[in-house]
Amino acid sequence: MKDTAKHQGLRNQLVNVLEQKGITDKNVLAAIKKIPRHLFLNSSFEDYAYQDKAFPIGAGQTISQPYTVAFQSQLLEIQKEHKVLEIGTGSGYQTAVLCMMGAKVFSVERQNELFKSTSLLFPKLNIRPKHLSFGDGYKGLPSYAPFDSIIVTAGAPFIPQPLMSQLKIGGRLVIPLGEEVQIMTLLIRKNETQFEKHEFGEFRFVPLLEDKN
Repeated sequence: MKDTAKHQGLRNQLVNVLEQKGITDKNVLAAIKKIPRHLFLNSSFEDYAYQDKAFPIGAGQTISQPYTVAFQSQLLEIQKEHKVLEIGTGSGYQTAVLCMMGAKVFSVERQNELFKSTSLLFPKLNIRPKHLSFGDGYKGLPSYAPFDSIIVTAGAPFIPQPLMSQLKIGGRLVIPLGEEVQIMTLLIRKNETQFEKHEFGEFRFVPLLEDKN
């Protein structure tokens, strides 16, 4: 589990790239500057870990492109101690960014292989999510709701109703919506029944599958 000065230099370069692409949230950039992304990847990808690219991580899943992680994290407008529900733990890199930003992260992963590997990785890196769960992300985590924000890290054909109901009033839900190509979508809960919707252009994600454990 080595993290060297060379890795830090590559992270600094990555942060410069993200700033050039329009990421302005200082907390997001500081988290990306600190987190050793190469330790979330298969070691054969280590040399490429700080390029702004997505990579396969096993179980047919990917670790998102750093820009995508930064963009979604920025949309959440995280404050310290915010309760955040993450759907799709995956490699754990997005989880780590949210934890580093001071959020209390509750994360759900439906691939057992990934759930096991991230559960082992986090303690080694001193990253402490509040709760890791193996299960169906479409259902959220009702027993821990409501959440200040919810982030979905897989493409969904629609917004799962349980996730909308688990969001606090004033809370933000970020989800890539669509089948082949997704539109990054932000919902802000205005009251019990109303949500304000914003769209932020095209992204590509692996699909969010329902009841497929």
